[in-house]
Parts: sequence; C-alpha cells; structure tokens
Amino acid sequence: MKQTAVIILFAISHGMAFSQGPAITSWLQNTTLMGSHYVSGNSTAIQDNVPVNTQLVQYSASWVYVTTNGIPSYPTGPFLDGNPSQATDQNAIFKIPLNPTQNTGTLTATNAGNIGVFINGVALFDYRDGVSWKNSSNALAGGPLGGMGDGVWNRDAVVGERGGFDCAKGHPAMGNYHHHQNPSAFDLDLQLVSTVCNLYDSDGLYAIDSTVHSPLIGFAYDGFPIYGAYGFKNADGTGGIVRMKSSFTLRNITARNTYYDGTSVTSGPAVSATYPLGYFREDYEFTAPVSADYLDIHNGRFCITPEYPAGIYCYFATVDENWNSAYPYVVGPTFYGNKVVTKVTSVGETTTTYTPTTNGLTQSELENLNIDLFPNPATDLVTLQVNGLVKENLTVELADMTGRIVLEKVIPSGSTIAFFETQTLNAGEYVVRIKSMGNAITRKLLLVK
Repeated sequence: MKQTAVIILFAISHGMAFSQGPAITSWLQNTTLMGSHYVSGNSTAIQDNVPVNTQLVQYSASWVYVTTNGIPSYPTGPFLDGNPSQATDQNAIFKIPLNPTQNTGTLTATNAGNIGVFINGVALFDYRDGVSWKNSSNALAGGPLGGMGDGVWNRDAVVGERGGFDCAKGHPAMGNYHHHQNPSAFDLDLQLVSTVCNLYDSDGLYAIDSTVHSPLIGFAYDGFPIYGAYGFKNADGTGGIVRMKSSFTLRNITARNTYYDGTSVTSGPAVSATYPLGYFREDYEFTAPVSADYLDIHNGRFCITPEYPAGIYCYFATVDENWNSAYPYVVGPTFYGNKVVTKVTSVGETTTTYTPTTNGLTQSELENLNIDLFPNPATDLVTLQVNGLVKENLTVELADMTGRIVLEKVIPSGSTIAFFETQTLNAGEYVVRIKSMGNAITRKLLLVK
C-alpha cells in the first residue's frame, strides 16, 4: 500500500510565524552574487548582471512562495548544438504546497516545460524535448526541428540533445535554463558520455557522493521533494546507503511498432546506430520494483530521509552504475501527487519571509566535507572539488608556508568547484585553507615545476 506523509504546520496566531519545514528552509538564497556564462570559443566565463539562486522565500500555513531568476551559481553554456539562446532572467515566483498529497485518481502525466524547481531556483524539465517521429515523412519533427511529429515515438532529450548540454547537463529553452536530469557535472561521472567539460570548466548543483544520503535538491510540481542519486536502502532508514535505481529498463525490440504493454501504434524508425534503443521514451518498459532500492513508476518511493525523519514520498535523480543519467531521470512519466504548483505574478496572501541563518558551517561540518584536491602534486592548475551540496559560501585560500595568501577563491552555495591557476607560483609546499565564517580546515598541496 502506498503511503504519503503530511507536513503539518501550526499557526500560532495572526501575525506570528508558522513552523518551518524543509520546503521552506532548503532553498539557496542570494541577492549579491551574479551569474556567468560561456560562449563557444571562449574558455573564460563572461560575467552577467543577474543574481543567482533564489532571491526571496515567503510562506503561509499552506504555501511557500519562491522568487527566483532561474540562474545557477555555476557558469552556464556553451551550448554547442547551435542553440542561439542563453540563460536569461526568468523573474519567476513559484507557489509550492507545504502539504503535498497523493493523487488517488487518474494519474497526471509530466508535461513539456517546467515540472519542478531545484533548490537554486533552476527549472526541472521531464525527458522530452518536443521532438517525435513523423512516420509520413520518415523523419524527426517538432521542437527545435520545427513542424510536428506524430507524438507516438517521442525523443529522449537526454540522449537526443546531449551535444547541446553544458558541463552541468543543462541548457536553455528560449532563455529558460533547465535540467532534464541529475544536475551534476559530466566530468564527475564514472564513465564520461560528454567531453564538453574538457573545454569549458563548469560545475553543477551538487556532486554525487556515494558514501552519504544524497541532499535534497528540489521539489516537483506536486510539492514532493527531490533527492540526488543515493539514499537509505530501506524505506525505514535502515540498510545503509545505496544507489536508488530506476525500475525502467530498455525493451528487447528491433522494430518500433508496439508499446511495452502490447498496444499496436504508428511505426517509428527501426532500432539502428542512428536511432539506438533509448533514443525514444517508448523504448523503455516498467517492471515492478524487485527490491527496496528500486523506485516506483513515478521514479520515487515513500521513505525516511535526513530532512524528513518521519518519512515522506520522495523522487530521486536516478543514475546508472557509471553515474550516467538513468530514465526517467527525476520525475515521471507521471506525478505521484496532485500537481498544484503554479507560477504567479505576486503573492496574494499574508506571509512570513524566511531569512536563513548566516552562521556558516561549524567546525564539525567542515571536517565532514568530502573534498578532493587534484592533481597533487600539481604544476599549472589545481582543482578543489567538494562532493555533495554546498549550502553556504566557502572561501578557499592558497597560502605559502609563511602563511601569506597567494590566491583566493569562493565556492558559492549551489556550486562545488574552485580552480587555482598556479603556473606563476614557485615550486614548493602550500596550504589550501577552506573557510566558513570563523571555522577552517586545511589540506597540503605540493607544486612541482
């Protein structure tokens, strides 16, 4: 039997704040740091004049209102498939329920465009890109290709548009920058399926860490939370940390003329090198979960998480054993809950503004960060990678052995990487200091020339 958890918010009295749950406190807020982007042929990011992450969070007893420009703190672009668009200010307010409920009637299919919002205010799309097979012309049509396909064999954007994603696995649709999939950089996957990170340093919302429960990274349009790729094996929070697995698998077909339930449909192209299995969404079939770490038909399950110790229904940004994105990627092909999120132009009720604390990370939290520093020894370039989600800005200093700071960078919340160009520094030992407010941890670095 499916279960759903309700977050109960208690109103004390008129004018007094309601209790604050993860749907209120998890958003990354910023009003000062501006975004940046790459253009083809220029490996230096261009600074923009649009604040990143979310700008304002307001809430009532039933709703949270999230104001966002839709711009991440990691650089966007370039989009090497000829996409003429850049990530632009979306000036959006999303109205999200604080008491999400299960849909017990006819399930609602995910749709083209936004189906969720990540905690940095960036949009989540489902698998599709608007392109489908047109049998009468024996070609693809729709979406960026123009015209209209049959809508029977629908192209999977994660496969069909891979050449146009930036390093963070995102791209814009008429300025609306979004992810169809797990928002972690291509070059952090165990097996690389894109080399765009080789040319343009970029990043992602978080970096996969297989040793801990993945962070809460967003909310779907039915109000239920979205987590990264790893969680507790069992719904009750036991069983250790495991990769959460999609229950969709590729069908064993060579001709595309039926759906996996046996329904005969208008034919699509035969399976080939040009149109391999997985090129279309209908190439997948669903099998009921075979163990606790396999997800349901919506790509989620009811479970306990660090943010929801009493349990709630959760979606997961699924990846395969190589950390490559796995269909249906985040949410879909149907919502578990009642889709109620709306985009509004103003807040039409009395609300409380949520102001996050700015105390920084504690010493213990810093020491528990999973940090990679590479290469070490290094010559010309050093990368510091924080695995997981950076919730508060981190200052990273490179100091020589006298304590003199020679280079300094900031890893903003919602980003994970700092780069140091060290070609002008002398060989020798250095200290990398990662700071948050008054606390710090250090790593040793050796430069060789």
